[in-house]
Amino acid sequence: MRYIPDTNALIYLLDNRLAEPFPSGQYGYSVITEIELLSWPKMQPDKEQSCRELLVTMHRIELDAPIRETTITLRREHCMKLPDALIAACAIHFDAILLTNDQRLLLLPGLRCQSLELKPA
Repeated sequence: MRYIPDTNALIYLLDNRLAEPFPSGQYGYSVITEIELLSWPKMQPDKEQSCRELLVTMHRIELDAPIRETTITLRREHCMKLPDALIAACAIHFDAILLTNDQRLLLLPGLRCQSLELKPA
């Protein structure tokens, strides 16, 4: 797995807000990303279908023991929110590049990240 998109990256993709497509390569996503994406209040059925169709093209990363331990360490050492720590732990565990525009994640030591350019508003 080469890339793991943060939840915000997938939202930008689904909303057609990216200036450029995602880089080519194999993708995975954290189960927390799935939960965040699909639990939006008042999500329209067509938007939910688009989310599900996108997620089926990627590998879902479950929360196994090594990822849980890395998440615990990240939360302790960097006072991170649980979803951010889980997603970062997945990227670290798989030595994947995290696609994100979250400034805090972009600066996290030991995490390989790539920011995304957005279309002008």
